[in-house]
Amino acid sequence: MSVATTITAAQGAVFDDVEVGQDIPSVVKGPMTTAHIMRWSAAMENWHRIHYDWQYATGNDGLPDVLVNGSWKQHVVIQLVADWVGDTGWAWKIAFQFRGMNIPGDTLTAWGRVTDKEERGRWGLVDLEIGLRNQKGEESTPGTARVVLPRRGGPPVPYPFDPAALDAP
Repeated sequence: MSVATTITAAQGAVFDDVEVGQDIPSVVKGPMTTAHIMRWSAAMENWHRIHYDWQYATGNDGLPDVLVNGSWKQHVVIQLVADWVGDTGWAWKIAFQFRGMNIPGDTLTAWGRVTDKEERGRWGLVDLEIGLRNQKGEESTPGTARVVLPRRGGPPVPYPFDPAALDAP
C-alpha cells in the first residue's frame, strides 16, 4: 500500500495521516562512484584500503570491488527517517544490520514502510521497517525504526524528546 502524500521536511509526518502498510518517501543516491566512496572515507578519516584501493580490495581481501562505507549507508538510512519525521517529529530508535556489500555503480535506495502505530498520550508512536537496496533490488542494510509524531491539533514533539513524556497526561 502506498499513500501519495507530499510532506515537506518542515511539516513532517502527522500521526493521524499515517496508515499501517504505507510506504514513506524513499531517498535515492547514486550511481555511486569510487570518488564518492573515497570522499566519504576522507571526511570520516577512515583510511581502510577496501574503500579506495581496488587492487588491495580485490586482490588481498577477495572483494568484488572497493566497498561503500558502512558509516555512509548508516547516514542515508538515518536521513530517510529524519526526512520523513521532519522538524515536527522525533526519530527515537533506529536499528539496522550491514548484511551485504555495495560497490561503485550501485544506485542505492533507502526505503521504509509503516508496520505499526500506537497512540501514546499526546503523541503517536510509529514503527517502520527500513532498508537500503541496490538497483537490482538486493537488500544490504535491513532494519527497523520507531518514531514519535505529533497528532493533528496536538502539541509538537519536544526537542529533546523524553520518552517518559509518552505516559504523561
